[in-house]
Amino acid sequence: MRKAAFVISLFFAFLPALAQDIVPDSAQAETKATAVENAVPEAEPAESAPVQESKVAEAPVAVTVPETAPVVTDSAKPAKKAGLLDALFPIEPDESISKGHFYAGTTLSLIQANTEDDALNILIGDVYEAYGYTFTVEAFGGYFIRDAMALGLRAGYSRTWFDIDFSLMEDLMDVKERRKYVSNGFFVQPLLKNYLKVLDSRIFYLFNETSVSVEYSYGISQTDDGEDMKKTRNRGWSIKAGLNPGICVMVLDRFAFETSVGLLGLSSSIIDVEENDETSSRFVYNIVNFTINLLALDFSLVMFF
Repeated sequence: MRKAAFVISLFFAFLPALAQDIVPDSAQAETKATAVENAVPEAEPAESAPVQESKVAEAPVAVTVPETAPVVTDSAKPAKKAGLLDALFPIEPDESISKGHFYAGTTLSLIQANTEDDALNILIGDVYEAYGYTFTVEAFGGYFIRDAMALGLRAGYSRTWFDIDFSLMEDLMDVKERRKYVSNGFFVQPLLKNYLKVLDSRIFYLFNETSVSVEYSYGISQTDDGEDMKKTRNRGWSIKAGLNPGICVMVLDRFAFETSVGLLGLSSSIIDVEENDETSSRFVYNIVNFTINLLALDFSLVMFF
């Protein structure tokens, strides 16, 4: 009994010391738990702060989007004026002169001149009687490489004939002659043709034809002065370049009537002349023509397809 009482008294004697050792450990655990709990809320603002900063950083991106609007502003600026071309109407895809279409036709040209019954007095003499013409027939065609612009080719035949009775310098030389002349020629002519749609209509167009032609011709001339008769033969090559503005009128769905006139012409020719089968000579000459000959109109019937 004494031993049991001694053990119990010894236990109660050490119990307060054990309690003091245990209580600090639990307090330290609670302190650590509190620190952990307090650390979590502090970490959230640290993590949320960058999110707010990223939102602020993204805001300028949204602001810079309207800065691309000058593209619309630039397109709203008025286009530069281009003279007549600025007033042209657009070509619709199914129009006859739109890209991808073909055209073909024929042309007749006639220049004719003659005198009346009375003599025609000129500076160096008189023309008693004169008659002549130049006739040209040709075929042409082309392809529209773009709207209202076509590349084409012409090929044709021409004939010139005249008969003239005249006198020159009656007071000095008294030269009186009757001359007849006839010639035939063949030519090939590549061209570039531009149409202008100046009205909002598919019936009426303006156009200009820029061309370069190569021509070969031969002819014979006969001169009679009452005593002797002379015959002259000639052969020649010519290269010509010119501008031919005109008008196109659509008479049917795919048929048009065109007329044009020469506005500017440049030509270079080489001609070999042989007289009475005895003597021969060569002539080389160049011509620059800035005149408009309203008597030399070309008339064409054109089909578009």
